[in-house]
Amino acid sequence: MTDPSPTPEALREEARRARRVRFIVDFTSQVIMQNQPRRAEAEELVAAARENILRLFPGREDTYDLIYAPRFRRLLDEFSRPDSVVRMADWRLRNAD
Repeated sequence: MTDPSPTPEALREEARRARRVRFIVDFTSQVIMQNQPRRAEAEELVAAARENILRLFPGREDTYDLIYAPRFRRLLDEFSRPDSVVRMADWRLRNAD
């Protein structure tokens, strides 16, 4: 009979992947908060983060949807700019004449 407990190496590998997930989430969050990208651009960042996270933990879509999706949704709502709004600086540059 085999022992179902994970090996120390497997535990280290899972901890490494979990650290990578934290880095991806923190980095994506900081980019959104600091750059305040347009909504579509921010959604692309979140989609890339999701893809990378699920590559590290395949089959864990439910966990992503429960833990990270609400956080990213809040960040998108709070920090991203609408796609259709022209920034005042852009308007001034176009109408400088």
